[in-house]
Amino acid sequence: MRVFLYLSYDGSKFQGFQQQPNKNSVMDGVIFALKKLGVTSKPIGSSRTDKGVHALNQVVHIDLPPFWENLEKLKNTLNHLLFPSIYVRQISLSNLHARFDAKKRFYRYLCYTGSYNPLLNDYALFLPKFDLSLINETLLLFAGRHDFGFFKKTGSPTKNDIRSLYKADAYAHKNFLIFRFMADGFLRSQVRMMTGAVLAVQKGALSLEDLKAQIDKKRRIFTGAAPACGLYLSRVYY
Repeated sequence: MRVFLYLSYDGSKFQGFQQQPNKNSVMDGVIFALKKLGVTSKPIGSSRTDKGVHALNQVVHIDLPPFWENLEKLKNTLNHLLFPSIYVRQISLSNLHARFDAKKRFYRYLCYTGSYNPLLNDYALFLPKFDLSLINETLLLFAGRHDFGFFKKTGSPTKNDIRSLYKADAYAHKNFLIFRFMADGFLRSQVRMMTGAVLAVQKGALSLEDLKAQIDKKRRIFTGAAPACGLYLSRVYY
């Protein structure tokens, strides 16, 4: 029986989502908990978040043995084992593949615009000043279907770097500035690199013309990335 596990986790406590030699990843924690419950099939995640990146609704599929019919009991038992940095929000039946059947992925990037608060260091980027109109004008350049080969981490092997970006905007809410990105898929570190480029334009370190040239893959100018702390995998659509 295949099920989807919908996970939220504090990425600051892990070396990323995928399994690591030191066993300090989100997936290592999930595998350890499942094995404790007699589930030995390999879980598959929808997206590979980097070190420090958080999730509100990461999706993992797992094929359960027949003795785990009570999904509510499974959820509660897993949460006891995964506490406190990983939480199973929901378990539901599914015949889909968590990664290959995903249609869209939605990320948020969180900036804190109030007075500096060290308690938010692992969860948002401190940004005391911003021009929301300029930020949204810049984000609009990314919308559409592009070859994002100049917006991926060096050494990331992909056969095809073309992605369709359905949403790229930002809004202010109380003491936060929130970026939103939705696409059919993302390259490794793409969201952080796009956010970093937008913030570089905001600071006057990168022009809109140069950014457009990089998006059009005419020349690579900016190679930085926004810190991982502000990035959240918010939802996966099937």
